[in-house]
Amino acid sequence: MRVASFEHLHADAGWRVFSFLKITTDEGLVGWAEYNEGYGAGGVTMLLRKFAPLVKGMDPRAVGRIAASLHAITRLAHGGLNAQAIAVIQNACLDIKAKALGVPVSALFGGPFRDRIELYWSHCGSRRVWRRDLFEKWGREPVETLDDVTRLAREAVARGFRAVKTNPFDLAPGWTKFASGFRIMPGFLDRNPTGKAIGEMKRIVAAFREGLGPDAGLMLDLNFNQRTEGLLRAARALESDNLAWLEIDTHDPEALALVRKSTRTPVASLEAAHGMLEYRHFLDRGAVDVAIVDVHWNGVWDAVRIATLADAFEVQVAPHNYAGHLASMISAHFCASIPNFRIMEIEIDDVPWKDDLVTRVPVVEDGCLVLPDAPGWGTDVNEEAVRAHPPKEEF
Repeated sequence: MRVASFEHLHADAGWRVFSFLKITTDEGLVGWAEYNEGYGAGGVTMLLRKFAPLVKGMDPRAVGRIAASLHAITRLAHGGLNAQAIAVIQNACLDIKAKALGVPVSALFGGPFRDRIELYWSHCGSRRVWRRDLFEKWGREPVETLDDVTRLAREAVARGFRAVKTNPFDLAPGWTKFASGFRIMPGFLDRNPTGKAIGEMKRIVAAFREGLGPDAGLMLDLNFNQRTEGLLRAARALESDNLAWLEIDTHDPEALALVRKSTRTPVASLEAAHGMLEYRHFLDRGAVDVAIVDVHWNGVWDAVRIATLADAFEVQVAPHNYAGHLASMISAHFCASIPNFRIMEIEIDDVPWKDDLVTRVPVVEDGCLVLPDAPGWGTDVNEEAVRAHPPKEEF
């Protein structure tokens, strides 16, 4: 069996793009992967086009060899978009290998450890605030007041979710506009906290807690919003709010370790890390309570190895899963392939045509994704539906 062709497909996803790689073999087997295109200047699709001639003719079932070969030729530019493009190829090849064997991908890694994957509702409320225009057009109830926040939290509990994650957001004129630290917008260079902004965070967290009740998990994600001093102030201010974790992005292991050791608030991080070497620097320093692993930026084969490394440090792992249904299936197989799984992120507020883009929509029951037992990821891409929703830009 040999790789015969690469094809890229993209669909409008409202404020972002759903991107897919289709690898076809000379025997007609097809492997799929979903990836993130459009962050910053983008470029993953361009790199996939560069890698395609190297991979064509190789046996897609030799997943580790393909990944190691591509990492070798990109060693001088380790990580970043190179790693993300390699991850996409790796994931599509895993789909092919599992289909060729007639087994789910998790079976390739000794799984499943579990067949129900606990989920948390990600960007709960914050997406409806950030893109009010889109969600109003799609008929979703707006989030404009703290009472709306509490109502949405109650909805999450009623739908079976035992945890949600949100971000700071501006509810009304005069509230601080949240700058994630990786988009060009007012305040993105400052990354300095104000007492007002921290107070607003606490008000949002309190409104969520009122609707969730005392036992549900509540996470707050600051992204790259603050420098170390601001992270310390925010973490300490939130110690009384019983967060499941405060999520932080930083490329500095020492700074993250300082934050974790200076607060009782649990710390989750590392979604922006690539490869075991980057994770090792943070784990060596005891910098996280929960290691976030993006399986679409690392590839499931490498992500399982990262989880094994984290397990040696008694650290649990949760996937970063900010995309469509195929991405959720891929993340679910990763969660089913490791013993030290914590909880899986999933996007609930999304475009109305999201279900149409795959042949099998993930089954969610009582806040858990039911792991499919079909070969491969358990779903494929509906190419006709993807082409019916072209993105607003070309790749």
